This record gives sequence, C-alpha cells and structure tokens, in this order.
Amino acid sequence: MTESIHAPDAGVLHSADVRGVHVLTLNQPKAFNVLSEAVLGALQGRIDAIAADDKARVLVIAAEGKAFCAGHDLKQMKANPRLDYYQQLFAQCSKMMVSLIKLPIPVIARVQGVAAAAGCQLVAQCDLAVAAEGVRFGVNGIDVGLFCGTPSVPLVRNMQPKQAMEMLLTGGFITAAEAHARGLVNRVVVPEQLDAALDDMVQAILAKPREAIAIGKELFYRQRELGIEAAYQLANQSMACNMMADVAQEGVQAFIDKREPAWRKATR
Repeated sequence: MTESIHAPDAGVLHSADVRGVHVLTLNQPKAFNVLSEAVLGALQGRIDAIAADDKARVLVIAAEGKAFCAGHDLKQMKANPRLDYYQQLFAQCSKMMVSLIKLPIPVIARVQGVAAAAGCQLVAQCDLAVAAEGVRFGVNGIDVGLFCGTPSVPLVRNMQPKQAMEMLLTGGFITAAEAHARGLVNRVVVPEQLDAALDDMVQAILAKPREAIAIGKELFYRQRELGIEAAYQLANQSMACNMMADVAQEGVQAFIDKREPAWRKATR
C-alpha cells in the first residue's frame, strides 16, 4: 500500500494512502497536543483540502504521545485576556469542529492516553471513535473556573444529558469502558489492538459506496436537529435522491440478481 506523507504543518501531520484514507495526527506530544491557534488553523486547512478531494474516503484523527489532546492552550489563552480574542478563538475552534460534520466522508477518532476539555470535544465531534483501554475522558474546564461550554455541544449529542452534565459540572474523568457505555466511543480495545480495530472499521466503510455514505452522513446530522415530521420529510427526500443514484440502482439490481454489486468488487 503506497502512502503519501505531507509536510508537517504547525504540529499536525497529514498522511493519505491509495485507498483514500487520510490521517491527521496531532504531533506535539510534549505539549499534550493542545489545540493552540496554530494547530486549529492547521487542522482547518487540512480538513478543507480533504473536503475538496473527491477521492477521499475516510479521515482519521490521531495523536502522538501520552495524550490524545488536552484541550485548548491555556497559557496562550491567559496571555491574551481580551473578550474579542476569546470570542475569535472559540469561534475558530467551533468552525473546525463543524467542518468535521460537513465533510462528506466519515471521521474516526483514534484515541489513546487522555482526551480532556476540547480534546474530549474533538472525540465527541468525530462520527466514530475507537479508544485504547486506559484512556481517560473529561471536560474539566470547571476545575479552573471555566465551564466547558463548547465541548458540551457535541457531548450532550453523544450521551444522556445527566451523564454529560455530571462530567461538565464536576470535571470528573471517566474511563474508556464508561465512555463506551455512555456512547462516546464505539469500541474499546487493548492498546496493541488499536490500529487493527481502527482498520476493521475503515475497511467496512471502504466496502460501501462513497456517494451513499455522503448522502447518509449529511442527512444524519441535519435530521437530528429537526422535529419528527420535518425529519421524516427530509429523510424521504434524501432516500429518494439516494435511490436515483447509480450505486443504489446497481446495488438493488445486484440483490435481485443474487450477485455482488459492481462497486463492491471495485473496492477490493
């Protein structure tokens, strides 16, 4: 498998292989991979580039070192005590998070070590997440007097409100097993099996048509914010358009003919 490696950009490594699997790796382990302004800008630039690549199939968010991500750079924040600066910083972070939703491909978090505050937010914002045993998750801004408001947005969309609120109010951390039970991550494995579990998930996605996944992901996030009737109306239109796509026509015909669809053979 050929892999292309892009030059590091402000603590973010970017690699992509011939399958269309992109990996963005937070690469400032000594700083616990904090989301500084520069790192947020680098992530945004890479995500925008991936969004424009019609051959991209999956994005993995990973990290080097003992922490997945410790959240915002508190030293940088303390050095700029201005309301307009904080507004700009949190807007920049929120834009990057929303960009992950808007990507037409699945985004998977590969989590090790610790995911705290905006780092936990990043895990929650990804479509899927695989974590190693021993990972600790927390939204602990309250420990320094700062309620994790932006992390609360995806957190409460992943787990039950009282579970999310307990984490937000107490700053307490939960284990990987608890994160799995609460819906924050999809799978928890021993560290040695983290890459294998990730690849299993990636392979399952690659076996499906990109067009149908893009349609489905857009619908998933739009309908969850609507009332039930509006959600069904949106889903009706989405499925009708999906059914008109060549991949669906071929897939249904293959089912009728009791054979594999042509697009499934093409992914092997």
